[in-house]
Amino acid sequence: MFRELVRKKQALPLEECVRILKEEPRGVLSVQGDDGYPYGTPLNHWYCEDNGRLYFHSGMSGHRIDALKKCDKVSFCVYDQGYRKEGDWALYIKSVIVFGRMRLVEDHDRAMEICKKLSVKYTDDMEYIRREILHAGPRTLVYELIPEHMTGKLVHEA
Repeated sequence: MFRELVRKKQALPLEECVRILKEEPRGVLSVQGDDGYPYGTPLNHWYCEDNGRLYFHSGMSGHRIDALKKCDKVSFCVYDQGYRKEGDWALYIKSVIVFGRMRLVEDHDRAMEICKKLSVKYTDDMEYIRREILHAGPRTLVYELIPEHMTGKLVHEA
């Protein structure tokens, strides 16, 4: 069902893909938007090691939310900052693409606990996190990406 990488020598091992998903701050979530056009938006995320799923927070409405109501199939692409080898102008970049199904986390308490874990990835200011969840939590949706396929690769931009 899912395509294999053409350049298999560039493939990253699963452990490296997970590291990138855990450490990189954001990626691009792509959904099937209006009239079948792809719609991609940059989002921060949290990767849960316990179940291998990705989590996102969102407002209550918008293009992405409407698209997810119509089709739960998504892809999420994350890439690192890259590096250069000495004397080379082009970057080497590691990227991961996760294909899967997105679902709303219906249990509000669980959703707020996920928001807290997602927030800790970006700040250790627990008072700020508490205030934000208290203030914005009632107007926040949390989505869970259940992976069906994942690939990672190292690309040289040249």
